[in-house]
Amino acid sequence: MEFFNNHTKLFTTAFLFFAILTLFVVIIPAISNQQRNAELPNAVPLSEDARKGKELFIANGCVACHTQQVRNVDMDSRWGSRPGIAADYAGMKRMDIWRNTATLAGTERTGPDLTDVGNRQPSLDWNLVHLYNPRIVVKESIMPAYPWLFEYKTVLSKGDVTVTVPEAFLNGKGGKVVAKKEALQLVAYLQSLKQVELPGESRTPQFLYKREADAADSSGETTAGADGALLYANNCQACHQADGKGLPGAFPPLAGSPVVTGDDLSLYVDIIMNGYDARPEYGAMPGVGTMMGFSAGEVAAIINHERTSWGNGGKQVTTEEVQEILTLLETAN
Repeated sequence: MEFFNNHTKLFTTAFLFFAILTLFVVIIPAISNQQRNAELPNAVPLSEDARKGKELFIANGCVACHTQQVRNVDMDSRWGSRPGIAADYAGMKRMDIWRNTATLAGTERTGPDLTDVGNRQPSLDWNLVHLYNPRIVVKESIMPAYPWLFEYKTVLSKGDVTVTVPEAFLNGKGGKVVAKKEALQLVAYLQSLKQVELPGESRTPQFLYKREADAADSSGETTAGADGALLYANNCQACHQADGKGLPGAFPPLAGSPVVTGDDLSLYVDIIMNGYDARPEYGAMPGVGTMMGFSAGEVAAIINHERTSWGNGGKQVTTEEVQEILTLLETAN
């Protein structure tokens, strides 16, 4: 009983037990995990702009609505090409000595997951318009606008990045909308969020509970192969809109487009795969098809959907026709 009555011995012994348990239960396993879960070989470290953009992402509360974790369930397959693994987060570092916030996995998915948003939506123009006012590109969006990341100028300076905003969203303000450096840094962070391809010999994790049934199109009929309407909604609709009318001065319409309804299939496929930047009145289109790894069947499905929607009456194409053009494009590059 003398031991329990001696506070020096009692608290010293308790402290030693606590320290030993912490060492074996927390510290040693954490060091072991860090050594075993190294970042993937193709991982790209954040640029200085992207690092500052991450700080803005945290400061503006974006993590409250957006996760960065692709769970191992089929419903998450739209957010990334594979489920997330520990190595995806191994290269993330503390913000500083006082703040951890290294992994912004989040728990609330009020907005879309951002794990692979750099591939899903790489367009600088779209991201800036979306930050200025999300309702411009997604009418039903409940995301708040961030107008303080932009300024209005009547005389542009060299290097200014202008944002094409429809008149209805300018609220009577004159001049051009110009992105501040904070807006560009935040977009740089968003564009850096990409799932890293696993090394060639690695086995890619598969999504659980995957549905085997063929996708059903909007008419309710079952269609084998790629679903053009779904592919359009996931990869094209954010810019060109659900009605195919685009946004005046920002993103071109596909309804009545001579590219969509025309006979130059090579140009059409090239734009989907490699993007387009030859129209001064519109922002540059990134190479969505290449970034998302579209197959010939998926490209054909998107083309056929666009050629038969919004009053368009273009000729439908086959997977074989698209594959022939893709082979030529690969050879040319």
